[in-house]
Order: sequence, then structure tokens, then C-alpha cells
Amino acid sequence: MTSLKDLDDAQFAELYGSDRFTASVLASRMRYIVQHMCTGLLNNAFSLILRDWYDFAATISGPPEQNYPMSSVSNSLAMFLGTMSEAVRNTIEEYGPENLNPGDVVICNDPYRAGNHVNDVCFIRPVFHEDKLISFVTLRAHQLDMGGVVPAGFSGTKRNVYENGLVIAPTLLYRDNKPVKSAFNLIFDNARFCALLLPDIKTIYQNLLLGEQLILESVERYGVDAYLGAVRYATDVSAESMRTALAGLPDGVYEAEEGIDCDGVDDSIEYRIRLKITKAADRMELDFSGTSPQARTSINAGILDTKTAVGVALKFLVDPVTPFTSGAYRPIDIVLPAGTFISATPPDGAVFLYWESTGPVLLAVFRALEKALGRKAVGGDYGSLNIHNANGVLADGTPWVTTAQCGGEHGPWGATEAGDADSYSVVYQANNLDPATEAIESEVPAVVLRKEYMPDSSGAGENRGGAAVLKDTLYLTAAEHWSSPLHTKSASGVGVYGGRAGALGATWVFDPDYKNVPKEKDLIGTDPEVYAGSTPVAGMLDPRTRTVDPDGEYFYFASTPVWHTKPNAVFRYLTNGGGGWGSPLQRSPERVCRDVRDEYVTIEGAYRDYGVVITGDPHGDPEGLKIDHDATAERRAEMAVK
Repeated sequence: MTSLKDLDDAQFAELYGSDRFTASVLASRMRYIVQHMCTGLLNNAFSLILRDWYDFAATISGPPEQNYPMSSVSNSLAMFLGTMSEAVRNTIEEYGPENLNPGDVVICNDPYRAGNHVNDVCFIRPVFHEDKLISFVTLRAHQLDMGGVVPAGFSGTKRNVYENGLVIAPTLLYRDNKPVKSAFNLIFDNARFCALLLPDIKTIYQNLLLGEQLILESVERYGVDAYLGAVRYATDVSAESMRTALAGLPDGVYEAEEGIDCDGVDDSIEYRIRLKITKAADRMELDFSGTSPQARTSINAGILDTKTAVGVALKFLVDPVTPFTSGAYRPIDIVLPAGTFISATPPDGAVFLYWESTGPVLLAVFRALEKALGRKAVGGDYGSLNIHNANGVLADGTPWVTTAQCGGEHGPWGATEAGDADSYSVVYQANNLDPATEAIESEVPAVVLRKEYMPDSSGAGENRGGAAVLKDTLYLTAAEHWSSPLHTKSASGVGVYGGRAGALGATWVFDPDYKNVPKEKDLIGTDPEVYAGSTPVAGMLDPRTRTVDPDGEYFYFASTPVWHTKPNAVFRYLTNGGGGWGSPLQRSPERVCRDVRDEYVTIEGAYRDYGVVITGDPHGDPEGLKIDHDATAERRAEMAVK
């Protein structure tokens, strides 16, 4: 196959309807357009999940006769991006492209047609030029609530699609730039917090108009043939880039397993992903045959979500340079039987916490390709968003809800050849903001008491994994809570290239009768003895002390499906630690000493995990820490023998 770079000018013009420079300018401009749409939504959204979390993404797709190529995606929520090319194709093909007119907006939120979950609604606007359909601009944006049995929806205990929330098949929302009343009524008759949903939907609509306007300006300037050619060119660049990257890996068969702890019925079933990767020349097949059947509650993912996880993993590991488009999947085949917990089917295979099931898909790809990548391998992240969903009523009767603000949503990544890992981000498949504490506390009767890193939680290595995050939130009113830590039985922070795995996380709730923060006017400590009177929510814990113990007892996240708490209860989330890269014995003693000074590592951890002997007081005199080089050499020699 002739490389794009080897095409002469005439061949390029024949293929793409313009010269090479114009095609590149238009491809870049499409990325500018989707980013501009997202900036507009971020700056003008009303609900916290959009305004504070960046829970949306924008794309541009080509027309039906090109089979809807997705030529550009925004720099936003990656979990959406792998689903949106099929979401547009499936929605428009079912609605009928011949039924579309200028001024229309079509929506769909069905996880099995469009991916993700019911709160992630796809808003699709066709773009016409001289009465010809030439493109689509799409915003997928999380709606704060779409009905179902749990306000705001985030729960792993919902048992089927009927409990899950409102499912919307391809439906017209705007006709001739006017709202379709029946569609709005359908949503608002079934959702909570409509006072926020309405301005959000209006903002989304305005940003679709912006995307359409910018596309038409591009067509006006460069011509429709050049525009349509650039749509195909952008995807061809991605396809060629992925093929080239795959060709650089050694051929072979690579296998791995990953999974999550259980579902929302009980802890009798552990869900396992079985992955077999066959790499040959410039193509790759990922076969998930043998993966566990679909779960009994809404921790499942759909097939399009699994496809996203595969795409994100491979872009991350082998082809991180070129922009992501639907073309990136062209040299990749995915074998995925229906009815597994990463390819669930309705009505019983409810899909909501889909990232909890597809996060292990990504980690399985990381594990499987570790040997093929060698020094380029990447450590695992904290593996679960640990989303906390809570609601209640203020004294004046006003309902409130918090979701993805006060759990363990942010945590560490794994280390790479390039250096130590970040300790405070979102899981690899996400790309979100961290809601400001001031914003949370201004809208929700909750106080974020603590966000801090835990010493000795990073996966040890020549390059250290990110540190686990400990977060405490005090709830000032009575409330009901859904907690979803789904990856606490085994480490998600996989160590690579000789690095070690990160530590395990857990979740606890402190009843005010045991620890009353306002009354005692002090934070709940982090010493081991404070946990004895807590109530474990999830984790591998010592049953007596209730501290984290990898050999302890598993505490099951949905043993209490809905936590009802009195005023002044505190939830504590501890994330998993990130995986290390390279042998810990290759980390210089000076870097370890710096970690002790910064309290990522204790003096005991430096000795135990890195073989570095350090003396001094990290708290009272952090700059006075000393390395005992002779003792360090002796200790490292002992560890090397073992």
C-alpha cells in the first residue's frame, strides 16, 4: 500500500479533492471546531457534571455515502470517543438520513445502539451545503439525571434496563431550529432536576449551531470537495499511523487476564476478562472469548465501550502521536461474544458503570503487551473511579444531589520509561477536571475535609508509580449514598519492566456517634487505630482492625445497597496506588531520599522497598535527612540475591 507521504501531488488531489496543504489545514480546522464547541459548552453549562467535570465530547463525522467517518474528536472525555462514530451511524441510519432537514437535531442515549450509559445523550446535528448532507456535528453530554430508581443514576445495584433510566431511541429534538415538544416532554416527564437539564440542553444546541457554522465557513472558503476529502484524509492518516505503530511490535500471541470484584447482587461471582492478542505484520486481533457472562446488575459495559477501551489502550501504548479518529481502528479486529459483562445485552444486562468493566479491558491490554513493549511498557493506574453518588433534602425542602465529586474519582497513574507517574488524575480512559472544593461546598451540604497522598502506596520502581489518594467528605445533613469501589481485591496499578504493583485501596464510613468531626473540631486521623470503629464499605481489610490487608477479608461494596447516614457522617475513600516501572534497586538513593522528604515514601518503606537506608526526621527536619550509603549498598546486595 502506498504511503500517504509517497503520493505525488496529482495522486493526492485525485484522492482527496485538494492539495496536501489544504487537506492538512482543513483536518486541523476540524479539530479546532470540536474544541471550540466544547469550550462553549464548558463555559456556559449549568449542571455540575458538565461545568465541573468536563463530562462531554464533540466530534465531526462525514456523510452517509462515506460511511460516517469520524474525522475529528475533542480533547475531552475519551470514554465517549470510541463509541461516537457508531453512535452517529446507528442513530442516523435508524432515523433515516432521507428524513433529515437543515435545522434538525436528533438524539439517542441507548447504550446498546450508541454506547456509554443513558445519562450520556448524543445530540447530532446534520450539516447541509446547498441542500446536500455533507457532515454531522455531535455533542455527547452527560445529563445530570435521566430517571430510573437512583437520583443521578450512579449505582452498581440496578438490575435491568427498566430500573436504569429513560432509554431514548433515535428521536428528533429540534425541527427547523424549533424544539419538538413531545421529545422535551418525554425527557422532562421522566427526569429529575429539569431546571438544570433545560438550560444545559439549550447550551448544547447553541454549540451544535456553532460547529455547523464553522464547518460551513470552511466549505465556503475551501470548497465542498476539499472539505469532504479532508474528512477522509484525517481518518486515513490515523489508520496509517496505527498500522505503522503495530508493525513495530514483534509478531506473536500475547495473553492476559483482568477483572472486577463482583456485581451488585452479592460477592459470589468475580468477573474476569480473558484476552488473547494476536499480532501479525501491521494488524492486531484482540479476542475476548472466555470472558465472564454479563453481570446481574448495572456494572456491565456495552460492546462499543469495550471498543473504546481497546482504542485508548493502543493509542496510549503504541501510537500516541497522531490525532484519534475512527481510522485508528482500521487495522484492529476485536472478537467479542455477546452477553459478557463487557458486551452486555438488554433487558437484564443493564449498563451503567461501564468504565468499571472496561477499565480492566485497558489494563488487560497493558498486561498482555508488556513483554512486547519492553521499556515502552506502561504501569497500571488506580483502576476504579470509586464514584460516590449521594442525595438528600435541605431544611427548606430543596433537593440536592452530588455525583462524582466526593468519592475516590481522582487518583494515580502508572510509571513509564519517561519518569514517575502523576498522582492526581482520572483513570486512563477519562480526561476530566477535578471539581473545585469551593464549588462543591457552595452547592452541596458537604465539606471536603481531606485530599492527601498516602505514603508507601506507590508501586516501587526505578520510576515510581503515583501515590494513592485519601479523601474524606463530611455530609452535614441526613443523606442516602451509593458507593461503587469495584476494584479492591487485587492491585490495578500493575508494575511493569520489573516494577512493583501499587497498594490496594478501600472505602469506609465513619458514623458521627463514633467520630463527630464538628463536635470534636478535629479531622479524623489516619493512624491504624481510627478504623476500628468504622464501617467498611469495600476493600481487603483486617476484620479486627479494619485496616487494609491484602491477605485479609473482602468487604463487599454493595453489602448495603443504599447507605442511609445521619448528619455529620464521613465517607473516606482510599484509591489504589499506581504501578512502578523498572527495578526499585535501580532508583538512585537520592531520588528515594527526596521521596521520603516529600512523604511519598516512609523511612521504613525506603528500606523495605528500595533498599535505601535513610536517617533523620522527615516531619521535623525534612532537609536534614541523610543517606547511609554503606548500609544502603549492603541492603541492596541482600535484596538483589533474593
